[in-house]
Amino acid sequence: MQPFHQHTGIVVTLDKVNVDTDQIIPKQFLKRIERTGFGEFLFYDWRFAGDGEKIPTFVLNQPRYAKASILVAGKNFGCGSSREHAVWALADFGFHVVIASSFADIFANNSLKNGLLTVRLNDEQVAEIMRRSKEVENCQLTVDLETLRVEDGKGFAATFAMDEFSRHCLLHGLDDIGLTLQHEPEIVAYEASHPVRAEMKAILPM
Repeated sequence: MQPFHQHTGIVVTLDKVNVDTDQIIPKQFLKRIERTGFGEFLFYDWRFAGDGEKIPTFVLNQPRYAKASILVAGKNFGCGSSREHAVWALADFGFHVVIASSFADIFANNSLKNGLLTVRLNDEQVAEIMRRSKEVENCQLTVDLETLRVEDGKGFAATFAMDEFSRHCLLHGLDDIGLTLQHEPEIVAYEASHPVRAEMKAILPM
């Protein structure tokens, strides 16, 4: 997982509430075992018609948002099933940050463990970002995890909260494996001295 300190990117808005994980990545695309390759199926049922052609009115199909890397959505984003693939699809598509007034807990936790920053702002702040994104071509935001601040350099600024443990993990690029490997010397020493290890060596072929 790559460390996250600050990101500046083009904003795209998905002005919908209760966007669930089956909408983010439909179930028929969950057959892959890798974490990559899901981006092309992101919001598939909204991006594509039945014949596979792109729906031009859907926001992610509009040329002005082709390089967007910050998604702003309505409340309760990521509800529904706990599939981690939803986060993989967003990241693989090119998103680094998702901003909403609230997130489903499991989705937010999955995002943390995959380096995708979820930022909670209040309804009025989210609405203001959406308005600016729709009215201003190539509307950009800078999201700074060190200062816990979101701003566009043109009058909009907001702060957000995050628990210190989650912030530490994102700043240092630490998922569960990375956190465990911080204690690798202690783990190696424990395994070397643990009496069961010698007994298992005698029982199991090496």
